[in-house]
Amino acid sequence: MTHTDTGADAGTGTTALDLGAQSEVVARLAAAVPDDRLADGTPCPAYAVRNLLGHLTGLAVAFRDAARKDFGPTTGTPSGTPPDIGPGWREELPRVLGELAEAWREPAAWTGMTRAGGIDLPAEVAAAVAVDELVVHGWDLARATGQDYTPDPAALRASHAFLRAAAEDPTRGGGIFGPVVPVPPDAPLLDRTIGLSGRDPSWTAGRA
Repeated sequence: MTHTDTGADAGTGTTALDLGAQSEVVARLAAAVPDDRLADGTPCPAYAVRNLLGHLTGLAVAFRDAARKDFGPTTGTPSGTPPDIGPGWREELPRVLGELAEAWREPAAWTGMTRAGGIDLPAEVAAAVAVDELVVHGWDLARATGQDYTPDPAALRASHAFLRAAAEDPTRGGGIFGPVVPVPPDAPLLDRTIGLSGRDPSWTAGRA
């Protein structure tokens, strides 16, 4: 599910972060999804696996173009219909994930303002949102399809910092994806990050 709000004071911690490692993690997870799991549910209640894969494809394109400052339909307001995959998604998704990572390797991508999801925002914040989307939706995909998940450590730290700052901002209603799910302070960083995203870290496939 997409973010509903961002801000310049989000505590991004993502300057100069290479998105390549986390993009590759997501690409590997997607490649291992069998066709007979595409209709399965995910931790995003409105998304089946195929919708989640469609969302990952769309966000990779959107934040690739945000890095390039290439504004148009891809960086505009998303439609209200659930995203879906096309017939060539197995080739398209890893390709656009690679393009996303490459676009954010350009120093100019991190400067000035950009646009994503129809929202104008500082480029560094856009990068933080992109990293957070990859980390959290990577977990969604892994849990929905019964795969192990080890996110890129740098991306995970950046995602946690971004979500924690958002959760502590009263103007954001306590969370970005949804209400924060309490997680013990000594839980693994991934569990604490997932809780901040509004998900229950114990969610498993087959649960409503």
